[in-house]
Amino acid sequence: MRYLEITVPKGKRRAVLDILEEEEIEYVVSDETSGRGYAAVVRFPLPTQAVEPVLDRLRRAGVSDDAQVVVIDAETVISEEFTTLRDQYSRGGRRGARTSRQVLRTKAEEFTPQFSIYAVMLLISAVVATSGLLADSPAVVVGSMVIAPLLGPALAASIGIVTGDDALKSTGFRYQAVGVGTVIVASIGLATLARLAGLEPAGVDIVVATELEERVSPNLFSIAVALGAGVAGILSLTRGFSEAIVGVMIAAALIPPSAAVGITAAWGMYGAALGASVLVAVNLLSINLAALATLWVAGYRPQGLFEVSPTRGPTYRYAAVFGLALLVLAAPLAGITLLDFQTTELESSVEEEVSAVLEEPRYDGVESRDVAVELDGNYPIQSVDRIAVTIVGPEPGPVPGLADRLSDAIGERADGPTVEIQYVVAEERGPDGET
Repeated sequence: MRYLEITVPKGKRRAVLDILEEEEIEYVVSDETSGRGYAAVVRFPLPTQAVEPVLDRLRRAGVSDDAQVVVIDAETVISEEFTTLRDQYSRGGRRGARTSRQVLRTKAEEFTPQFSIYAVMLLISAVVATSGLLADSPAVVVGSMVIAPLLGPALAASIGIVTGDDALKSTGFRYQAVGVGTVIVASIGLATLARLAGLEPAGVDIVVATELEERVSPNLFSIAVALGAGVAGILSLTRGFSEAIVGVMIAAALIPPSAAVGITAAWGMYGAALGASVLVAVNLLSINLAALATLWVAGYRPQGLFEVSPTRGPTYRYAAVFGLALLVLAAPLAGITLLDFQTTELESSVEEEVSAVLEEPRYDGVESRDVAVELDGNYPIQSVDRIAVTIVGPEPGPVPGLADRLSDAIGERADGPTVEIQYVVAEERGPDGET
């Protein structure tokens, strides 16, 4: 529920009261005596879903252009007339219980902090995310998402586009670009210090050793996550859901991948940095596109009947730019997704072939411990480099002829990768001491 206070300009008092009476809204009116050109102050409660249509009627009547309107949250209203009004706006084809366009703009501005605070919070988030990725700590990475104040900037641009608010739109785009850039630069600096301090694992691929791998070689499922974050972000603002939780979801799509760009760049892994950069760009485009589409479908438009058409054009243009850019960047992600499916299928096929070979009588007592399909590490789009098969047997040393037999069998399923056979000697003892 909302409580509205409207300071009515001179000559508009009767028009305001007529509209409120037609809408069967209970109101209180008092004279305005400050001498600033106002005639009266009108106060009245409204259901949340009634705020936007009532203000639109006032604007069409030429009232709200010069009037001062204050919208306040109301805990409860005890009135039979208000109950009737609430029922009227929740049934009969009226708009759903969504946040009004005017309040939505205010919310977007409130969730966009002062720039200095925004930059400091993102620096802290970048440090935490970089540390969590380098330490391979999921809990620390999640903590970086909680810190980042990205909800407002991520949604302000789309809200500005569909409501015709150029200032809000430019603020949203500027904050997004600066935010992602700040995290990347801070991550490069911290990762460089970590490397100079000797924290690089000796002889180990930094990407494989940490949580970085899924972010430097992203697949198409990353787009689904970002699209969901954009839709959920708008719904949280328009329907009153928990903004904090959705803010973490948006940060999850932007902060760790941005930190991954900085870490891999500091380590000189420019292919991996490119993969993480593509993920950041895809997530930004997906969030903005999903938010824009959700707002437009929900019916958010500029004030005034004649402003819908001019805003429809920019909305379609931005949606087209976001969509086309997303399609272009989705191409390498589709290649990575296809490779993931092929790798899984190849691993399953190799396991079947290895099991079939080891079932032969001459390999009695020999078992397969593990089958792994290893990629070449040329990020972001890799290829199959080798197939490693770990064999467990009762005797030390290679089993005569087994390597050739497995290589021939695997070669029928996979043409190209090197086949590596690893032998492990195992001794088992039962409860009675029998070997």
